[in-house]
Amino acid sequence: MAGRRDVRVCVFGDSFVAGVGDPKSLGWVGRVAARTPPSTGVELTAYPLGVRGEATEEVVVRMPMESAPRFARGDEHRVVLAPGVADAHRGVAVARSVAALEFGLSSLSVPALVVGPPPVGDDAMVARIGELDAAWADLCERRDVPYIATFGPLSAKDAWRTARADDGLHPDQTGYGLLAYLVLNGGWYPWLGVEAPLTPVKDRRAPRATS
Repeated sequence: MAGRRDVRVCVFGDSFVAGVGDPKSLGWVGRVAARTPPSTGVELTAYPLGVRGEATEEVVVRMPMESAPRFARGDEHRVVLAPGVADAHRGVAVARSVAALEFGLSSLSVPALVVGPPPVGDDAMVARIGELDAAWADLCERRDVPYIATFGPLSAKDAWRTARADDGLHPDQTGYGLLAYLVLNGGWYPWLGVEAPLTPVKDRRAPRATS
């Protein structure tokens, strides 16, 4: 509609971007998109481009090819990078993951946002994710790229520890709602250059309230 920006956003990452484990198949990307209505001034098209098991090195290599057809139309194009869990699961060295993210960011000619990985897995995996979160936050600060941390906030939430799908690793409906809450309240609207909707985004933990 006239006066609204036609914004296309490609969200790259692993299974957490794909929404694996969510019985409603929305993931956090679908929930964030649902809470970015036309009343904000944008006609948002969000493409969740997550591939299960892919580390950051693999994610950034496919970005140009997958974003090209999706950016063929629209007034404005943006990229969200949200890998990291697969890196930790596969034991990729933090320095290698950081180098991959820096390569991906340097290759972009559109505004970027990075969403950090949440704490999941056993103690060793959580420790690796914590190191990666800190290193990525430092990289984004140096490159002046907005970074939304999920590791610290979710580590302090009891609800997050129990919000698991049957595989014990991926979030369930409630867990993806918590991730969406952090993204929406961690800088999503300012990054898009819009005001938040008049109806506040609440941290709803009941499963039926996260749709």
